[in-house]
Amino acid sequence: MTNAQSPFLREVIARGQFHQCTDLEGLDQTAMAGVIGYIGFDMTAPSLHVGNLTQIMFLRRLQRAGGKPIVLLGGGTTRVGDPSGKEEMRQLLSEEQIVANTASIRGTFEKFLSFGAGKSDAILVDNAEWLLSLNYLDFLRTVGRHMSVNRMLAMDSVRLRLEREQPMSFIEFNYMVLQAYDFVELHRRYGCKLQMGGSDQWGNIVNGVELGRRMDGAELFGLTQPLITTASGAKMGKTAQGAVWLNADMLSPYEYWQYWRNAEDADIGRFLKIFTDLPLEEIARLEALKGAEINDAKKVLATEATVLLHGREHALRAEEAARATFEQGALSANLPTYPVSAQEFSQGLRVTAALVRAELVASNGEAKRQIAQSSIRVNDELVADEMATLSSAHVRDGVIKLSLGKKKHALLRVQ
Repeated sequence: MTNAQSPFLREVIARGQFHQCTDLEGLDQTAMAGVIGYIGFDMTAPSLHVGNLTQIMFLRRLQRAGGKPIVLLGGGTTRVGDPSGKEEMRQLLSEEQIVANTASIRGTFEKFLSFGAGKSDAILVDNAEWLLSLNYLDFLRTVGRHMSVNRMLAMDSVRLRLEREQPMSFIEFNYMVLQAYDFVELHRRYGCKLQMGGSDQWGNIVNGVELGRRMDGAELFGLTQPLITTASGAKMGKTAQGAVWLNADMLSPYEYWQYWRNAEDADIGRFLKIFTDLPLEEIARLEALKGAEINDAKKVLATEATVLLHGREHALRAEEAARATFEQGALSANLPTYPVSAQEFSQGLRVTAALVRAELVASNGEAKRQIAQSSIRVNDELVADEMATLSSAHVRDGVIKLSLGKKKHALLRVQ
């Protein structure tokens, strides 16, 4: 459907974020007046990552088009664990971990959405409000009787596990029932009529739409966007060093900027559409750049994406740090900096250990492999000996610059 009338669906389709909808014409008409829609986020870690950003931008598109976004925190469902896309049961977190993760994650949404009491202001809700107080027998009678086991067994999250003879626990099997019930509660409490998510959530979303119809006669809608992978097929938000976190205390603005700057050439136009607010006309111009000029488009992507999460000041500082480091060979104070005590340093700190400390590699073994591949430099000088040790001769203005390849740099500060 390319002739959508609602600003929300027109924008979603134009930016390549449309995959499937339970009733596209019905949603288009409903969205004209400003639809209330939600996406759920389970609290499995202290920070969300770039893979979650596609969903946050979905909510942002909804709000900018006059809709009202609901951020649903999974304080209840996290206690069960979503089996979607998993080959084994998720590790169950303690209640204390879930509470701590919830507190740590909340602030991320305020970077992308405007919260308040207005018609299109976002609200933040935790499904622990209703799930933790459920009576099991009452829930089975009122909700369970509407859920078809035949349909649940046919869902990919269940079917694939059974076909591979990978066990699925009863608690995981219940996840889709709880997610469907979330939609019913949000409709009853807030008038929510739309659930959004990635294409891997289609079955769960359809269950919620059907449950709302069966229990309350409600007309609800489901909308998904494609799962985002890189042009080479890699999962979005994963690097050799680990997840690309959204919390600044887990990944610095500079490293976040670098993640986008290092995007594959073939991804630039698509990522600009999904992860920035740049006008489509400007994106088309940047997407058409060829040869070395595509680096200019990558810098725009990196800066604009970083602006949304960390603010323009941090984004411009990261851009300047990269320019000073890569184009001028200078030592930038904006590079990620890691402390090392003077006592530890005086005892002899090997380059391999320093690389691990600076989070450029995950282990001493990886550091040795990178040295063997001539990928490691200290103060821009190549390191050839895996037994090399840092000394006071390496300290410049209190810091030592470590580099992995041409694009990853960090500072060790002796204190």
